[in-house]
Amino acid sequence: MGRYTLEQTYDQPTVFRMTGAAVLAVRLILGWIYWGGGTRRFIYAPKKLDPHAHSWMANKLQGGMPGAVLGLNHVLSHILQHPALVYWLLVLVSAAELVSGLGLILGVLTRASAMLSIALSVSLMLVFGWQGATCIDEWTMAASTFAMGCTIFVAGSGTWAIDSWLLRRNPHLADGRWFRWLGSTPFTAREIEGWGKGLAVVAAAFTLVSYNYYRGSIYSKFHSGPVSAGKHHVSLSQATLHKDGRVKVLAYLNGGTPAVPSHIVAVIVKGSGGIVESWEGQALRRAAKGHIKNIYRYNKFEPGLFGLKAKMGAKAWITLKPATGTAVHVGTGRYTVVFENINGKQFQTEVTRP
Repeated sequence: MGRYTLEQTYDQPTVFRMTGAAVLAVRLILGWIYWGGGTRRFIYAPKKLDPHAHSWMANKLQGGMPGAVLGLNHVLSHILQHPALVYWLLVLVSAAELVSGLGLILGVLTRASAMLSIALSVSLMLVFGWQGATCIDEWTMAASTFAMGCTIFVAGSGTWAIDSWLLRRNPHLADGRWFRWLGSTPFTAREIEGWGKGLAVVAAAFTLVSYNYYRGSIYSKFHSGPVSAGKHHVSLSQATLHKDGRVKVLAYLNGGTPAVPSHIVAVIVKGSGGIVESWEGQALRRAAKGHIKNIYRYNKFEPGLFGLKAKMGAKAWITLKPATGTAVHVGTGRYTVVFENINGKQFQTEVTRP
């Protein structure tokens, strides 16, 4: 007996019908995922694209910034300081979701829609893949939709699709390279096998490498990731301290969950002889009020019930003056500025008074 091949058993149109039918559920569900995301912002929950609404998507974008990889955190930082760029970026991404989703559901320009969904999955992974405290929620979404997009690209639309209807009405489309790679001209069985194996390797690498980076457990031990998705972390830098006890510091909430704000309940200045000055609770709230300069206009540091509060990605210059009636004299030397959150965790930076 000769070596078994698909070409010996099925003709090309039959293979096209079979592969399209096999992934029909995947195509429809992936299409619905992206169609649902786009329609929520344009139709059902338009305030997500309203810069004046509490649910404005820029807040989520800023919340993903601290863990964005490949330098995208710096790109997002620049974009977030320009409201027009933020608005058009979110409109463009939402429109891409809408187009990709509709294309997959209807099976029109199916491979182009699949490639667009893959690009959206990669973007989701690079910006939000680190988020998820108990499981990596955004990573799971991106890895799954990436693999689904690859599968649809290989299989094509099958016969239940507008692409197939267009081919029947206009057979000459089968001769066009653009329709082959953007629409859904049937691949041969050999091409399906080649593309399927190649994209399986790509999808596996995308999944395993990204998971190891965010959590380990592939070729390194399990870890909480380069940016923690569960525990808030405040980075302090560029602190200055004046002789009257006034302190100014750049604070950045660059770790933790975006689901709840971080609460700073105390700020302490320590010297070699002990505590020089401190602000706690309502005293911290009063000292900071009117003296917080936020870098971004979305997630912010601001006075809160317990002192200060900040949402994920917030970054601000915070100036604190000594409490009213308190005489403080800070001499030359090295000091430590400490922020303490509601869970008792402390974050600090060093400052020298010349």
